Amino acid sequence: MPADKATAPNAAKTTYEFLVKDIVYSQVGGKQRLARLYQPAGNGPFPAVVQVHGGAWNNKDRTDGQNAALDLAAAGIVVLSIDFRNAPEAPYPASLSDINYGIRWLKAHAREFGSSPERVGLYGTSSGGHQALLAAIRPEDPRYRAQPLDEAPAMDAKVAFVISGWGVLYPHERYKMAKAQNKADLVKSHDTFFGSDDAHIEATPTLIIERGEKVHVPPALAFQGDKDEWTSFEQVERLAKAYRDRGGSFENAIFEGERHTFLNEHPFAPNSIKALEQVKAFIKRHGAR
Repeated sequence: MPADKATAPNAAKTTYEFLVKDIVYSQVGGKQRLARLYQPAGNGPFPAVVQVHGGAWNNKDRTDGQNAALDLAAAGIVVLSIDFRNAPEAPYPASLSDINYGIRWLKAHAREFGSSPERVGLYGTSSGGHQALLAAIRPEDPRYRAQPLDEAPAMDAKVAFVISGWGVLYPHERYKMAKAQNKADLVKSHDTFFGSDDAHIEATPTLIIERGEKVHVPPALAFQGDKDEWTSFEQVERLAKAYRDRGGSFENAIFEGERHTFLNEHPFAPNSIKALEQVKAFIKRHGAR
């Protein structure tokens, strides 16, 4: 799409005008990968996030969660919402390779957009919330780092912070629930992306940390509703404890009465507004170095 001047859905709180444009950030196998850039006007320096979309690891694209991206940009936050390989095209860990590359790409180009490498973080929702945490804690995993970034070969994929919104934090547990509930499409999505029980478990952030793997633990925020169908409060607490035990700070916010995808589906509801305000505050606190 061409560059457009935009305003956020909640115009009363708009602080910055910003541009929205699609750019090519990657080419894998000769195929261009697009990202949608939301760039606040001004010199900054602004915090920046790579936005990782949901879609059960198989669906959706950079336009998912656009309401949040618009609001973040209006608050003076650079957002790069990336397309990446979904499971029908390539199974795990291909998407993590694309996300890792996207982080390095944004860090290498951050100053062009009014930010800087040390201000770049991650924000993902649903399956994107799962993948954002994976990318954040495993920035040096050779599978994730498989794609060279020619213009900045030494750039790392460590992030200043990570946010998981209603993340599917325990994919194998969700897989078992989907089977028990006869949700054939969801079971197929898991099978297509992970391929095996072992892959589900290997790619579970809490278990990675509890196994004692070498991890990076940037400041983390996880938020969801207390009626979320797929991740319980107790599971989030287990992740928070493991994360803190490894020296990281971990905040978790639970919103009463809300289900999976609540912020994306009902952006003007009181809890959605409250959640997004908390996200913006977290980004500004940890992305303002």
